[in-house]
Amino acid sequence: MSQFFSDLWDSIFTPGTTPTLVRATHYSFAALLITLVVLCITTYNKHFYFLTGIATCLWATLTWFIGELDKMKEEMAKQNAPVTEEVEDNVIDREETTEEPKTEEQKKDD
Repeated sequence: MSQFFSDLWDSIFTPGTTPTLVRATHYSFAALLITLVVLCITTYNKHFYFLTGIATCLWATLTWFIGELDKMKEEMAKQNAPVTEEVEDNVIDREETTEEPKTEEQKKDD
């Protein structure tokens, strides 16, 4: 358990989301919803029902957003894949064809 808190503390200083931070977020929302459900059952107060709905929507939205961040990380990893020789050849060909035409002075110098 102490490893979890140590990893959680380290994740504060790490850019982006870490698995420990995501897990702590889920634990926090689960504890919040358990508390709100118990309060709904014991008090029958409509405010706790609304708060439970709001917390559930927030948790679902946050889970969706974390999933989108993971998809974006995967796409970025694919874009930063190592360059193959075929791609390098295409880039070299484009560089050669995109040269500006030589002026009369440049032609005389050659």
